[in-house]
Parts: sequence; C-alpha cells; structure tokens
Amino acid sequence: MFTNLEHLGLAVNDLEAATALYTTLLGQEPYKREHVASESVDTVFFQVGGSKIELLAGTSPDSAITKYLAKKPEGIHHVAFEVDDIRAEMARLRSEGFILLNEEPKRGADNKLVCFVHPKSAAGVLVELCQSV
Repeated sequence: MFTNLEHLGLAVNDLEAATALYTTLLGQEPYKREHVASESVDTVFFQVGGSKIELLAGTSPDSAITKYLAKKPEGIHHVAFEVDDIRAEMARLRSEGFILLNEEPKRGADNKLVCFVHPKSAAGVLVELCQSV
C-alpha cells in the first residue's frame, strides 16, 4: 500500500549551487548529504513537513542523472512514494501492467529499498517506490 508522498527528486547540474538556493528558499539547511555509488549520484535531502526534497547530481557520465540532464533541463526528475511492502507493491503493479525498471528492490539513498516505475507506463512520470529498511 502507498502510504505517503516520500519525496520529490530534482535533477541539478551544480549540487552546491542548488543546495544554497534551496537552503535560502526553504529557510533551512539540508538534513542529509549522501553519495550513492550504485547510481553514480550525490544527493542532498531537505525535510519539508512530512515530505522531502531530494537534490540529485550525477557523478559520472554513466549516471542516469547526468544522461537525463544532457537531454532535459534541471527540475523534477521523479516522484517517490513510501510503501509498506515494496515487493508486494512491485507484484501488484506488474499485474496491473506497469513496467518496472528493477526486477528486485535495490538499496537507494536515505536508507531505503527502492524500485522505479518506467515513465512510459505512468503517464510520463518516473515513479519511485521507497520502503524504509
């Protein structure tokens, strides 16, 4: 079951500049910075009420974020939802005809198990499922 809008992921070219901008915009410092080696990405998280903003910057040419920003401008990259049981939600979504980008959940940022739903099966939106570990 989907339980919460977990975060909005924003792709940025310059993580330090974006962090400064969002620190000023939100009137608060980020609560976490993290390198996710498996995705070749650096992340910065801001807590906003019960949800979060995740800034993402690619750290290599092979990073999905680097490739995304080569084709599109900075901005919303994905929307993430917290789920109770990621494997059950993955099975349910597959049975409903959604295309998943992962066969199994993988470790993501912020100590979560994650799986992505392909944008072509979700009206053009990259959807991330997150489960706390």
